[in-house]
Amino acid sequence: MEDFIKIYEEYYRDVFRFLNKLSGYNADLAEELTQETFYHAYLSLATFKGQCHIKTWILQIAKNRFFTYCRKNRQV
Repeated sequence: MEDFIKIYEEYYRDVFRFLNKLSGYNADLAEELTQETFYHAYLSLATFKGQCHIKTWILQIAKNRFFTYCRKNRQV
């Protein structure tokens, strides 16, 4: 758990900025998706194989969360 807290603290701002830009600078949506991203990353951490940098992996999860949100809300 402590390792994940370090990951969260290190990459939170990067994930938020990435999602904020994807969402058209909708900070509320970006915050919600950032929390979802880290929730899914936490659940999937055991499957992370280390074949890429952890930041790349987390940003990929963030992108997937954004597009899932768009599909559910018919914005794409």
